[in-house]
Amino acid sequence: MNCKHKPVARIGILTISDRASSGVYEDRGGPAIHAWLTRALSSPWQAVARVIPDEQPQIEDALRELSDSEGCSLIVTTGGTGPALRDVTPEATEAVCTKMLPGFGELMRSASLKFVPTAILSRQTAGIRGKSLIINLPGKPSAIDDCLQAVFPAVPYCIDLIEGAWLETDAQFCAAFRPAHAKK
Repeated sequence: MNCKHKPVARIGILTISDRASSGVYEDRGGPAIHAWLTRALSSPWQAVARVIPDEQPQIEDALRELSDSEGCSLIVTTGGTGPALRDVTPEATEAVCTKMLPGFGELMRSASLKFVPTAILSRQTAGIRGKSLIINLPGKPSAIDDCLQAVFPAVPYCIDLIEGAWLETDAQFCAAFRPAHAKK
């Protein structure tokens, strides 16, 4: 099938922050994800953004909504991945996913360790819910950039495998890997 006949990919961008959701400060994580994806993706896509507090039931509901109702093939979260008591994003992600992909978290921590020794405190993870890939990122914009740069080459093919939307990347910015048999 020709890529131009494929539907526009929907990508959920979920900011998890008590302070940003209550207006105490401006959300910088969600816009950082949006800006990164704008640079990385060459295929059409549409953002579906949400900002919610660090409450596990609300995070779970938002992830279900973005996957099941909004039809997002990729859902990228920011915030709530540290060791603080209110950081429950990984727990919410695990609660709604049918398969976990621990390699994403391992690679993101490894990439972040090049810049900051506290990267070992981060609990980023990724998992599959239906035809959605969910990736948890830290809240700091520079860390978002480092983590996405590390894992995104595998994201389009992962989404292919779960029958999500076709994503093409700008190879100058982020070269996605697909086996020769998977290329269209």
